[in-house]
Amino acid sequence: MLIGCPKEIKAQEHRVGLVPASVKELVAHGHKVIIETNAGAGINFSDDDYKKAGAEIVKTAKEIFERADMVIKVKEPQPVECKMLREGQILFTYLHLAADAEQTQGLIDSKCIAIAYETVTGQDGRGLPLLAPMSEVAGRLSVIVGSHYLQKHMGGLGRLMCGVPGVLPAKVLVLGGGVAGFNAAKVAVGMGADVTILEKGHDRMRQLDDYFRGQAKVVYSSADFIEKAVTYSDLIVGAVLVPGASAPMLVTKAMLSTMKPGTVMVDIAIDQGGCFETSRATTHNDPVYTVDGVIHYCVANMPGAVPLTSALALNNAVLPYTLELANRGWKEALMKNPNLRNGLNVCRGEITHAGVAESLKLPFSPQPKALAA
Repeated sequence: MLIGCPKEIKAQEHRVGLVPASVKELVAHGHKVIIETNAGAGINFSDDDYKKAGAEIVKTAKEIFERADMVIKVKEPQPVECKMLREGQILFTYLHLAADAEQTQGLIDSKCIAIAYETVTGQDGRGLPLLAPMSEVAGRLSVIVGSHYLQKHMGGLGRLMCGVPGVLPAKVLVLGGGVAGFNAAKVAVGMGADVTILEKGHDRMRQLDDYFRGQAKVVYSSADFIEKAVTYSDLIVGAVLVPGASAPMLVTKAMLSTMKPGTVMVDIAIDQGGCFETSRATTHNDPVYTVDGVIHYCVANMPGAVPLTSALALNNAVLPYTLELANRGWKEALMKNPNLRNGLNVCRGEITHAGVAESLKLPFSPQPKALAA
């Protein structure tokens, strides 16, 4: 199979879909790889590094999309990229379609085979192995950036996360105890903060409680508790996820007036629409804005801030699935691997993920029907 990797064009996105080590592995399995020039420059991988791994370097993204059987990316295709996709071409990347009607329509119109990293499932349909590494990065970053914006000169409360002897540490509220929430709590605890994690899954609450052993409080998530907790929290991290669907709205605009001016909210769920009513996507160039005195950090590609770590972690997770698609072809690979099949979001003009269809109020085509076609 001919596999192509274009340079990412989303603002401040320096990650790359294929690092040289992944290219070398694909070539060793008999596949051909084309890479857009300077695709890895943001993380110090040169065109020569890719050539040594066995890739062909091409000058433009247009050539990648024209020639490749499968396109590997990191972020969702931008409008100009959607227009270059063609019928039957495999697109393997993060999509986050539930909050992006324009991109969804672009993929439908292209009639490509769009497989989303974030809805591929793990063993027995549990977990999200291709989302997990970026959730780990985003979760850890959320507390680091949150502590930065808590500083007074950044508009925050002026609270030190760990406090000092005689002064209480910052109160950190983490909404969601999944991979991102767990990693956020882990860093916050490590920084000496007073941490509370809200979670609804009873088994997950027990796991979190066993892990933190009192270093973080684990509380059942309810609207009543959130309404009270936001009034005394210094940093609020939104880390809830409904795979493939829009994130639930947990913090309303009305709640902001009850918070302390200078409170910081970091919305990790912004790719799926965000879990704060006042959230809107921002970029690394302009990461924060203030509503009713509350600082909002809603960068849609948080892991892009540490692209070297993120790209390597993502490639490690994605490569086995890329090889499966390349070795078997998309149809056989998806038929034989139900967990990879769960990643199929759009297929030949039809939405094949129920969560996406429901969020966007568009027709849903069950995957077996799409595959049979």
